[in-house]
Amino acid sequence: MLIAALRKELLLQWRSRTQIMAVFVFGATSLLLFSFAVGPNSEALRLYSSGFLWLGLLLSSTLTLAESYAAEMENRALEGLLLLPSDPRALYYGKAIANWLQLSMLGIALVPVMVVLYDAGTTDLLRLFAIILLGAAGLSAPGTMYAAMTSQARAKQTLLPLLLFPLIVPALLASVKATSLVILGDPMRQLTPWISLLAAFDAIYWSLCGLLYSRVVED
Repeated sequence: MLIAALRKELLLQWRSRTQIMAVFVFGATSLLLFSFAVGPNSEALRLYSSGFLWLGLLLSSTLTLAESYAAEMENRALEGLLLLPSDPRALYYGKAIANWLQLSMLGIALVPVMVVLYDAGTTDLLRLFAIILLGAAGLSAPGTMYAAMTSQARAKQTLLPLLLFPLIVPALLASVKATSLVILGDPMRQLTPWISLLAAFDAIYWSLCGLLYSRVVED
């Protein structure tokens, strides 16, 4: 059931790929505006580049997550899926993994934009991409559950960030610090604790949200 749910989500994302491009343009535009706010100070731009990267990804993620249940809300499709003889957790993990893949690709696509605008290049791309994958997982797990909670609300685009942003502060902080250490250097060997914190956050919320999802969508 999980494979079928994931295949459905990936197919829906492929059909709405124009929306994915629009989200990327939104994220890139956010990075451009942040660079204008700092000004022509190359040292400051490089210093704050990791924070602006994750802020751009965070703002873009709200658009992606809020629309992830648009298809299920049409003709009460979500209720039909819940009536199937399957575990609701399979539906959650299928959607959460699809959201994670989409946010990961968005974060990786924003890296060249960050390099050009902030002169924040690094040769340690392997660890940088690993941090993006872990950070995107920290956004998608609770984000998918809260998107389900707010999917029937009229102001879901506003309500989702209000619920999600306070919860993901630890993951966001760890992602920013780890990215900054990769870009600026890590003479004090602080990278491992931040990545461990991010991985622990992911493990907790991917497990907890999967357990709570059935109560969220059935209530």
